[in-house]
Amino acid sequence: MGNSSAHETDGGRRPQQQIPVVVLAGFLGSGKTTLLNHLLHRSAGSRIGAIVNDFGAIEIDALAVAGALGDSTVSLGNGCLCCAVDAGELDVYLGKLAAPETGVDVIVIEASGLAEPQELVRMVLASEHPGIVYGGLVEVVDAAEFDDMRARHPEIDRHLALADLVVVNKLDRAADPERVLALVGSLTDRAAVVPATYGRIDPEFLFDCRPSEERIGQLSFDDLHDQGDDNGTDGLGGNGHAGHLHTGYDSLSFVSDVPLDPRRLMRFLDSRPEGLYRIKGHVDLGPNDLRNRYTMHAVGRFLRFYPEPWAPADERRTQMVLIGSGIDTEALGTELKGCESDAPHADEHGMWGVLRYVQGSEDEPDPEPYGG
Repeated sequence: MGNSSAHETDGGRRPQQQIPVVVLAGFLGSGKTTLLNHLLHRSAGSRIGAIVNDFGAIEIDALAVAGALGDSTVSLGNGCLCCAVDAGELDVYLGKLAAPETGVDVIVIEASGLAEPQELVRMVLASEHPGIVYGGLVEVVDAAEFDDMRARHPEIDRHLALADLVVVNKLDRAADPERVLALVGSLTDRAAVVPATYGRIDPEFLFDCRPSEERIGQLSFDDLHDQGDDNGTDGLGGNGHAGHLHTGYDSLSFVSDVPLDPRRLMRFLDSRPEGLYRIKGHVDLGPNDLRNRYTMHAVGRFLRFYPEPWAPADERRTQMVLIGSGIDTEALGTELKGCESDAPHADEHGMWGVLRYVQGSEDEPDPEPYGG
């Protein structure tokens, strides 16, 4: 496999900057708009492209509109962009926001009123724009009203089964929060389940935040928001919420100078546990492909590999980060260590599992609903 020219085609190679597209769903009152506002306020120096039905629910005034960009896009004072669209315009605006000149780091689609979450996910997966990649389906539920919501909207069970990350919001208002968390967990399919209040989750769950030193200007909106918290406000028009920090995450950094065996790696990925939401990094598969490293992007059950030629100066090693909620990082590290192999020769059919998840490969699996 090490000499296969198929690995060198541009079809499977990852663009230098590929923007994750996150679908944010949840029924009316669950808190998804609050969560989106939280991300926009706490963008941590990153530039967010938000796609919503209308601007009315997003706190534009609090973010200071810098100016309109066309009929239905505004530029927010913290560098984020916000578009009001209908479902028919979705692909058009994905393309606009993914244009390199926007500098957008992540695109968040608020699903309310646009379409069924599953349909939005399919639209993202079906997009042929090389600048975007699926970033996960995030379902927000109201812990205090969850039982009543399920009675009124039984389809919520189906939405939870499709979700990659479930944010159990307003947990502080639930009569029995542990019961609600357990119930939600039982309705998901290995999704990470994250408790939250006021829609506050760590942005690193969803995307890689830019280092703070990359921010341009004197005081960012994040800095102003921090000052608001110090004064006893939450920066979102509320009071006294300063003590409610956004929910953190568990992460594992794995580095190995020993190549990984592709069969063992795929067994690990096929059996990845509940709560493991994202995997990112690149993999050295040793003699199985001496020319390329394999950049890996996994979110929920979605998985893609992107072969990239090793540069002469590259240190040949595997480096990846795993992010989730309630994951056993020590056990995961041990499992990844077990994927190492110093075998000097290639496994004749060992790469088949990996190549199924290289975009453009003849063996690439059907992306319905998640491409993996």
